[in-house]
Amino acid sequence: MSGKRRISGLWTLIGLGFLSSGVLAAGIASGASAQSFQTTAPTAILMDADTRAVLFEKGADDLVAPASMAKIMTAEVVFNALKAGRLTMDSEFTISVNAWKKGGAGSGGSAMFAKVNTMVRLEDLLRGLIIQSGNDAAIAIAEGISGTEENFARLMNERARQIGLTKSNFRNATGYGEPDQKVTVRDLAKLSLFVIETYPDYYKMFGEREFTWNKIRQLNRNPLLAMDIGADGLKTGNVDESGFGLSGSAVQNGQRLIVVVNGMKTARDRATESRKLLEWGFRSFEQFALFAPGQVVGEAQVFGGDQRSIPLVAERPVRVLVHRGEGDRLSARIIYQGPLRAPIKKGTQVARIEVNRGDTKALDMPLFANEDVAVGTMRQRAFDGLLEISTGWVRRAVSDVFSGI
Repeated sequence: MSGKRRISGLWTLIGLGFLSSGVLAAGIASGASAQSFQTTAPTAILMDADTRAVLFEKGADDLVAPASMAKIMTAEVVFNALKAGRLTMDSEFTISVNAWKKGGAGSGGSAMFAKVNTMVRLEDLLRGLIIQSGNDAAIAIAEGISGTEENFARLMNERARQIGLTKSNFRNATGYGEPDQKVTVRDLAKLSLFVIETYPDYYKMFGEREFTWNKIRQLNRNPLLAMDIGADGLKTGNVDESGFGLSGSAVQNGQRLIVVVNGMKTARDRATESRKLLEWGFRSFEQFALFAPGQVVGEAQVFGGDQRSIPLVAERPVRVLVHRGEGDRLSARIIYQGPLRAPIKKGTQVARIEVNRGDTKALDMPLFANEDVAVGTMRQRAFDGLLEISTGWVRRAVSDVFSGI
């Protein structure tokens, strides 16, 4: 299914903003909107990387223990410091007695087998963290960056909020079970996608099949990498509290999907369910093109400017995923806080487009001003001021009703 539809401009005042909504007549055949996949995973999510569409979810906002999937957040903190130039791959960190005792060979958990009181390059520690899931590597990184693991956990949470992880809370760099260390699979999917897109060169480590340190060769613990499904990362996890989990990604025919499952009873179960979800996603959906990059999607009203409205465009192609061969009802709306106040510079993000596939959000993408809007003449601003006074009571009256939208 392919083609383009222009969203009709039905403007409705909601809360403190305007909302443009309309229906895209996109092959309404069966109206399929319910999820047609079943999984034994207590919590799971499948997300399309390009559109951010959630293709499947089950308990996606339930708080669960992340186990070693927390190491994705640990890696993100390091990648961010590397990108900013605060660290280099040649930076060296000490394997402290604490890191060796708590996360090393004698701890009973996954380890890089680094020797106590030795200095190890950050690049090697990252491979120990990502490929071998080494707890000793995680603790050494945390202590090297922040002095203590507790301080590093605060940095993890700070970064988590900055990248939009709204519900997750990290307490250590390893993923060791602690009562307050909880995440959601939705947040893990967001984190995984953020790492993939923000640090493409560093992300390649997640796809490396093996790493040898201290003459001990270990294979990557991600079972998806050994399957012929286009997988290239990320991490597994397992603690008694949460069972077996996995955050993974795969690419087929240029399409990337992110899968996260947690709470499985065995390592085999998590591998099987993750693969089934990915294969179902690649098989069951196809892209539907709505707008090309730079094509006008809609308009937003402007207050105090030399023009009353401004055209909106997206930086990337506006595409959604629909069930292959079945037909879905798509509805779309443009949302912004408005009217927008002049001046407005071309290229400024001022709105977003939201497309729903039945009851499921299929797309949420930022929109940008496609023109400059200068401050209007005194006469134009006076007119807009009168309009604001005359309609402000409507905005206040409905704000409570729609505050949850």
